Amino acid sequence: PLDLLVPVLSLQLSNTAILHQIRRDQVTDTCRANSVSSRKRRVLTPNDLKHLVVDEDHEMIYCYVPKVACTNWKRVMMVLTGRGKYSDPMEIPANEAHVSSNLKTLNQYSIPEINHRLKNYMKFLFVREPFERLVSAYRNKFTQKYNTSFHKRYGTKIVRRQRKNATQEALRKGDDVKFEEFVAYLIDPHTQREEPFNEHWQTVYSLCHPCHIHYDLIGKYETLEDDSNYILQLAGVGNYLKFPTYAKSTRTTDEMTTEFFQNISSEHQTQLYEVYKLDFLMFNYSVPSYLKLE
Repeated sequence: PLDLLVPVLSLQLSNTAILHQIRRDQVTDTCRANSVSSRKRRVLTPNDLKHLVVDEDHEMIYCYVPKVACTNWKRVMMVLTGRGKYSDPMEIPANEAHVSSNLKTLNQYSIPEINHRLKNYMKFLFVREPFERLVSAYRNKFTQKYNTSFHKRYGTKIVRRQRKNATQEALRKGDDVKFEEFVAYLIDPHTQREEPFNEHWQTVYSLCHPCHIHYDLIGKYETLEDDSNYILQLAGVGNYLKFPTYAKSTRTTDEMTTEFFQNISSEHQTQLYEVYKLDFLMFNYSVPSYLKLE
C-alpha cells in the first residue's frame, strides 16, 4: 500500500506534532493540578489579552513573552500582517517592532470577535527556563546604561526599599541595582500587592493565561529555530519566510544564570522559586541544579 511510503518530512512533522501534544498535555495537567491557585481568575477580560498579537490573514494568534525572542517574533508578525510592506523581518528595526500600533492585539476586538478568534485561530507562544529569562531581563533592564526609564521607574524604588544606607545618587538614579536586590524586590509581598510585575519579569502564566486559553503550540527558547519554522510551516508561509537566526554573543546562558544565583540566600531562592513555580511546572522545566531550596 502507498501508505507505507511516508516521506521523511511528514514523519519528522508527526514527531514534532507529538512533541507539541506532549507540551500541551503538560500545561493542561498543571492547570488541573493547580486549579485552586488558578481559580482566582474567574474569567478573562479584554485587558488580559494585551499580549496576544493577531494575524488576520493567516488566522494566527501569538502571545508574546518578553525575553523569549519576542522582538524577532514581532518582526515576523509584522511581515505576516504587513500585506507586502515588509519581506525581511531583520530589516525592521527592533524599536519599530515594539511600537504597539504596528501590531493588532486581541484586546482591541469586541467580545464576540475575541471569542471567535480564540476558538478558530492557531494560537502559540514561546517559553524559556524561568530563571534564565529572569536573569536576561535583569541584565537587559538594570545593567545597561541606556535603560534610564527602567532605572527611574523600578531601580530607584528597589534601591529605596532594599538597600540600607543608599547614597543620594543611587536613590536618584537607580542605575546600579544588584541582582540580590532585584530578587528581594520580586519576593517582597509589598511588590506583589502594589502593582502587577512588569512584563519583562511577569510569569508566562500571568501574561498568556495558558489555563484559560488553549494554545495549539508551545515553542521553547531552547529549540527556537525548529519550533518557529514548524509554526511558520503550519501557517502555510514556511516556503517564503524563515525565522531569523543570528548568534547573539550576549545571550544569557545557563552558566551565567548559575553565577547570578550564587549570591542569593537559599531562603530567597525558595521564595523566588515559589513565584515562578507554575511556569517551571507548566512548561516542564526541572528545578535548576544550582538552587539550594529550603
